[in-house]
Amino acid sequence: MNLFSKTVGLFAGLFLSVTVSAQQFAFTHDDTLRGSITPERAWWDLAYYHLQVKLNTTDSAISGSTTIHYRVLQPHQTLQVDLQRPLHIQKVVQDGQELNFRRDGNAYFVTLQKKQQTGQRESLVVYYAGKPKVAKRAPWDGGFVWKRDKAGKWFIATACQGLGASSWWPCKDHMYDEPDSMLISITVPKDLTDVSNGRLRRLTEHNDGTHTFDWFVSNPINNYGVNLNVGNYIHWSDTLQGEKGRLDLNFYALREHEDSARHQFQQVKPMLRAFEHWFGPYPFYEDGYKLVETPYLGMEHQSSVTYGNRFRNGYLGKDLSNTGFGLLWDFIIIHESGHEWFANNITYRDIADMWIHESFTNYSENLYTEYYYGKDAGTAYVTGCRALIRNDRPIVGIYNVNHAGSGDMYYKGGNMLHTLRHIIGDDTKWREILRGLNKTFYHQTVDGKQIEDYISQQSGFNLQKTFDQYLRDKRIPTLEYKVVKSKIQYRWTNCVEGFDMPLRVCLNNDGPSQNLRPTTRWQTLPQSGVTSLTSDPNYYVFVQMTK
Repeated sequence: MNLFSKTVGLFAGLFLSVTVSAQQFAFTHDDTLRGSITPERAWWDLAYYHLQVKLNTTDSAISGSTTIHYRVLQPHQTLQVDLQRPLHIQKVVQDGQELNFRRDGNAYFVTLQKKQQTGQRESLVVYYAGKPKVAKRAPWDGGFVWKRDKAGKWFIATACQGLGASSWWPCKDHMYDEPDSMLISITVPKDLTDVSNGRLRRLTEHNDGTHTFDWFVSNPINNYGVNLNVGNYIHWSDTLQGEKGRLDLNFYALREHEDSARHQFQQVKPMLRAFEHWFGPYPFYEDGYKLVETPYLGMEHQSSVTYGNRFRNGYLGKDLSNTGFGLLWDFIIIHESGHEWFANNITYRDIADMWIHESFTNYSENLYTEYYYGKDAGTAYVTGCRALIRNDRPIVGIYNVNHAGSGDMYYKGGNMLHTLRHIIGDDTKWREILRGLNKTFYHQTVDGKQIEDYISQQSGFNLQKTFDQYLRDKRIPTLEYKVVKSKIQYRWTNCVEGFDMPLRVCLNNDGPSQNLRPTTRWQTLPQSGVTSLTSDPNYYVFVQMTK
């Protein structure tokens, strides 16, 4: 998610310190340790986590452990584990032996005594405790959220995209490597329920007034997708007959909101039908789908999508597109669930390519609208959101330093994909590309180039310059034209070198339309008597007459 609101202020909130280039940004040693595949990360491959966390609601502290199972890719004796201050690691144990470690900022470097041999499967246990960072304004400013419901009971949740999962549990906090599966064990007071990812495997009662919920995730999961949600929940379930068979649906809301939630959460089934049509089968049938009320706006936690949109359609009751279509559905249910395909199924390796998550999921809002209200409605929605584009800096961030690009990855990214659809000009092929992405990169971490190359290859168009323009340049490409001796001359300007994106134009405002293949060099229309050009509004470009 890292969802941005309609207001400029929220855009600025998350990316306050972002700048255009590495030379202009003072990256720190911590940024490199967090954002790069260090030698102490590269030699081992995650296989399985068992996360155990106990919440102490009297002082907002937590304690627990992470058991890390891994495969040795090449011999090495130092392993990096990440845990952010003010939390601290108490000890690390392998095969019953306590290990030495040193701390470097938010990274811990563990010295292994056992010889690590290529191909072996090993494990170690990291014990930790402390008071995790409290989110000031989740999900933008991430961390733990400690609130109370109207009855005074605790209402607690985590949201940590950008900030990182290591803000509340020890892990390999880089997106390139995911465990194959995971067990999440959360211990809370007996009057509260924890809801986490995957399926509930066990509930264990303790004599100290607490109980532990064991949730098993049978699919790979990205680290920020792991969550806990604790409250006085009411629970109900349903099923959907989907493309892969029966999909289990589970819903959790505060008891005080049961009626509103039961009504609003009915939008889940139509959403799943629409997205299975466009993107292919829901990626986590084995773990089911959950929608969980939280004390913040919402987040795309895998198989445990979180919701705080006040049971209203739109974005907190507002239509981001100003077309009316955004009030026909609940923004958080649609957007955050769309991330199950683009974020949780297909996951960026480096946050610099966060557009893979956000551009496609922004575009999913348009596709949902089209599925139920028609193609014109979907077009109106996505183009209506152009008013929110800032064109302040490139969408792609800087690699290896945990740096995300511009918030334009949402609305500009969605309009880029809408533009690509019309360049390709074949809706059947376009849908095949969207479904093919989710099949080809099923449960994988990828970089942006893989996605770009796939779309180019499958479409039959070389779209490299188009991607360069919209992802790596902040300018809006402009078709410049002039009338010379009763004929139109035209070229691309305000663009990257070699920009050659095809464009559909209308001649003389209301005259016939035709496809052009402009470049940065002047070309001449063969027709005489044409005095003006306008672009097809489905393309996110400017057109400008010059002398």
